[in-house]
Amino acid sequence: MTAPAVDQLLYLLDEAFAGEDWHALLSQLHAITPVEWCWAPPGGQRAIRDIVQHVGGCKVMYENYAFGDATLSWEHPLVTGGEALADVASAVAWLRESHARLRRGVAGLDDAQLNRPRLTNWGELKETHWIVAVVIQHDLYHAGEINHLRALYRRDDRWEHEREP
Repeated sequence: MTAPAVDQLLYLLDEAFAGEDWHALLSQLHAITPVEWCWAPPGGQRAIRDIVQHVGGCKVMYENYAFGDATLSWEHPLVTGGEALADVASAVAWLRESHARLRRGVAGLDDAQLNRPRLTNWGELKETHWIVAVVIQHDLYHAGEINHLRALYRRDDRWEHEREP
């Protein structure tokens, strides 16, 4: 069975998560120091660690509600990440597992199923393609947020073309 639309969504899902381009989520975590991992800007509430927990937890929740038994809560250990968030390396491993769960759900589809309504973790039905698109956008949005937090901490919030060689 061929599923070109599903294949394209999988490609975009993987690129937003772990692609080689600078804007992919995992590319933003390669050079994070332990201090940056837990730092929140003055007046801010969220550190990079918190954003990573949110992204990974959302992947688990979207998968569980759209493709699973819809039984997980935000307090479930699979969703919170627990000790996996102690450092960047273990958090990246947890993120990869969370992404793989969701990816398996999407990979099991055929193109005709992309318009099928599925449950979201807030109880609303949304078409499958909408859910996958939101996860793609979510990874890219939070990759930018991580990039910005790191730049603020390093006091180097300039555009690349503005930096001195």
